Amino acid sequence: MINRVGHFFRSEPAAGIVLMAAAVLGMWAANSPFASTYFDTLESYVAGLSVLHWVNDGLMAVFFLYVGLEVKRELLEGELDNNSKRFLPALAAMAGLAVPALVYLVFNRSGAGADGWAVPAATDIAFALGVLALLGSRVPPSLKIFLTALAIMDDLAVIVIIALFYTEQIAWLYLGLAALTLLALFMLNRKGELRSLPYLVLGLLLWFFFLKSGIHATLAGVLLAFTVPLRVTDSIIEPPLLKWEHGLEKWVSFLVVPVFGFANAGVSFAGFSLSALWSPVVLGIALGLFIGKQLGIFGMVWLAVKLGWAKLPEGATVLQVYGVALLCGIGFTMSLFIGMLAFDDAQLQDYSKIGVFLGSFLAGAAGYAVLRFAPSRRI
Repeated sequence: MINRVGHFFRSEPAAGIVLMAAAVLGMWAANSPFASTYFDTLESYVAGLSVLHWVNDGLMAVFFLYVGLEVKRELLEGELDNNSKRFLPALAAMAGLAVPALVYLVFNRSGAGADGWAVPAATDIAFALGVLALLGSRVPPSLKIFLTALAIMDDLAVIVIIALFYTEQIAWLYLGLAALTLLALFMLNRKGELRSLPYLVLGLLLWFFFLKSGIHATLAGVLLAFTVPLRVTDSIIEPPLLKWEHGLEKWVSFLVVPVFGFANAGVSFAGFSLSALWSPVVLGIALGLFIGKQLGIFGMVWLAVKLGWAKLPEGATVLQVYGVALLCGIGFTMSLFIGMLAFDDAQLQDYSKIGVFLGSFLAGAAGYAVLRFAPSRRI
């Protein structure tokens, strides 16, 4: 039994399965006899912040730190270490951001819902890669690399979007202190400091200053990640970045992200009617994820290949690339996160969650079906 549990947590689909289970548990809790306890706990205050605030600004800063470490490694030594490798995923990612946002704005051109245009723009890499893992050898390795690179580009763009469009009033004193802290972190890097403690101490200060500045505190995680050294002169020493990334991987996959899913997936269906599914916010997000993502990503890849700008991933068919484009419509973690930033109104937040659940489910199911039955060789 213990061996089976260990095998499960080492498997590729495990993170996505645990996240989905946590989200389902959150929805159940919000509609169970324990609903008042669930919501009261999230709204209770600890050290000046609500529990939900600690989850969304504290734990998610750790998530963004992990994403930032992965992005830096891929840009310097991984699948994005030169422009030829970055070109097709970058094009696909940009189209995969723009088209879902446009689809959303078709339904929400004005009013309170207009602020949610970025909700369907994000791709949840854990879920998407988890689905690919379930398909095993039916999917060529090049498609996993393509999806990973695309999702990393997507994460970078979403981070910029959060910084530019979902920042409240700025407290310039704290922002200045954050800038000085960031400068100190870069100086540590330049001097070749390899101990983790100085980066951790300054990283906590950076997070605190961002929290007080009005800019979303999770961005501190990304900025800290880009100051952590990757290259060292002594080959015996493991680079701090790899050490941090490996150390955080399981914690992020099986604690941070599931806790976020549990805390943010709780939609109360008390008084819910099917008419809510026709809400412009629900339609914009669901169709943005399901229709917009596949149109943007697959359309851009098809155009780039047709014009001779790029080639399909090695060994992949057009239909398989289309299946991956569908999987990119799984927006869960980041889409839920942006929805919480975009909407202050509780009902709009609930509509946002429903749209994310619906669009992500349709995209995941359709993507799995296409890749499951797509011929593995080009015809």
